[in-house]
Amino acid sequence: MNRMIPKWRCVLLDKKLVVTNLSLFLASVLTCSVMLAAAPVKNNNNENGHAMMYLMQYGWLDPAAKKVGSTASLVDLRKPIEEFQSFAGLNVTGELDDETIELMNTPRCGVRDKIGHDARRRKRYVLQGSRWKVRELSYRIEKYPTVAKSVGEKAIDAEVAQAFKVWEDHANLVFTKKTSGKVHIAIRFETGEHGDGDPFDGEGGTLAHAYFPVYGGDAHFDNAERWTLKSYSGTNLFQVAAHEFGHSLGLSHSDKRAALMAPFYRGYKPSFVLDEDDIQGIQSLYGKKTTASRPGSNPEAQVPPVKPPPPPVKGSSSSSSNSKLCNDPKIDAITAMADGSTYAFKGEEVYKLTDNGIAPGYPQRIKAIFKDLPSYLDAAFTWSNDKTYFFKGSKYWRYTDLTLDSGYPKAITEGFAGVPESIDTAFVWSGNGKIYFFKGDKYWRFDPHKDPPIGGGYPKPIDNWTGIPNNVNAALRYSNGYTYFFKGKDYYRFNDRTFQVDLADPTFPRPSGEWWYGCGKRDMKSDKSPSDYQEDSSSDDTGEYDLGEPRDFHERVPTTTKGPTVTTAKRPAWWKRMWNWVTG
Repeated sequence: MNRMIPKWRCVLLDKKLVVTNLSLFLASVLTCSVMLAAAPVKNNNNENGHAMMYLMQYGWLDPAAKKVGSTASLVDLRKPIEEFQSFAGLNVTGELDDETIELMNTPRCGVRDKIGHDARRRKRYVLQGSRWKVRELSYRIEKYPTVAKSVGEKAIDAEVAQAFKVWEDHANLVFTKKTSGKVHIAIRFETGEHGDGDPFDGEGGTLAHAYFPVYGGDAHFDNAERWTLKSYSGTNLFQVAAHEFGHSLGLSHSDKRAALMAPFYRGYKPSFVLDEDDIQGIQSLYGKKTTASRPGSNPEAQVPPVKPPPPPVKGSSSSSSNSKLCNDPKIDAITAMADGSTYAFKGEEVYKLTDNGIAPGYPQRIKAIFKDLPSYLDAAFTWSNDKTYFFKGSKYWRYTDLTLDSGYPKAITEGFAGVPESIDTAFVWSGNGKIYFFKGDKYWRFDPHKDPPIGGGYPKPIDNWTGIPNNVNAALRYSNGYTYFFKGKDYYRFNDRTFQVDLADPTFPRPSGEWWYGCGKRDMKSDKSPSDYQEDSSSDDTGEYDLGEPRDFHERVPTTTKGPTVTTAKRPAWWKRMWNWVTG
């Protein structure tokens, strides 16, 4: 029996795909450069490679987890396959059996199944971590699907309204369609690349994706799908829209297959009803439905209170001390530790970043958290050996978790021959697993597996990193496959697939304080302040939303890094840039 490759594009050149054999590597790159639609898999390596891409795309496999030089073996994938199978209600074998392959071929939502580092699922429904504080939400269809030309825009309006009503019937929410002005949830039907860094893949595969409230709540649908109304043929718009609006309200994917918030499309259900799992999830965010159903009829109705943050640890500064970083967001260094914790360093202080911005109890003195580590660092990165390296002047320090390793600090010349003193930043690039050091307008590529570790031709101009300025202050390779560069009060999101600063709205650079440190509340989609959401001046609601993740931490979920459709006859510019960088 031929197994079929899912119809979605590969994530190109994560460290997991870097192999020592050049011909095998080239085959991997070519595989991830072409849209593979329903082609028979000829060998296990190919099959495992595509499964790896799928698992990475939907959050089951951390792009930073694999070691340099390894390949996509079944042993590497067993644990994430088991987790995926358990989540999806399949027989847990840890193998790519027919049932698992079939489900990977099933059209689905583009939002990740697993968000963040915590794999535990305490409830069947899962809350993403953000919600709207107001109960009266507005929406608008900004771009209609092609099918509207035949069925009419009013028919599309009715399906979308019914999809919102699914949630309104069970929670203390009211949705109002608007034709102009600012709205909470904007709806668009798009094709391929559409400006959010998450291109659609044509008919089948990814059907739609949506932003959580912390990211603006908008919902995008693939216009290439054959959207249908009340029909068993094509893809049912009502059911997919209702699912996506669940994300817009703060729900993640459910592991209950009967739930609307399960990620896989199950086909048209003429007698659709919301599953109890979905009802419990939405009511945990917004409370049970009151007898009043329209705006203003029950002014005392409120959403459940937000759980207060835990108290600061003993000896910590109050939250007002975060104003230092908010007033001057420039940092010295930033790194994600082996356990997934992210720390930003500024002067004599260190800030731990959590899903809500800055962790309670921070900032702390650097020496209180990292004993023997100096202040005013130059750079930091965490390597695949789970060690974290800090740099200052002519020396570097190596830590295992929060403990300095014996024999450190050492001279940079001793451990990183060829790297200059007083660097600006250092990071591990996901494209090839190599370490990069930046200073001024130049950079060096360091490969500890080679002798010498810095090859000929270095240093090279930072201009090669399209859109990244000279003299950056810090850099971070995050688990979503992007590299973030910080300079002054701003940051840049670098797309490791296209090898350039990402194209997005709002554009980059963006203010670090508002998007990373929780210093202000700003809507990611349109850069509006929360007060813009206040539709009724008589309302007591502020129009704010709870912060779930730092403004760019999983830089909008879903983070699906699919490549553009290309042919082997003509490769795109980003492919050539990527190939030159990995092999050069």
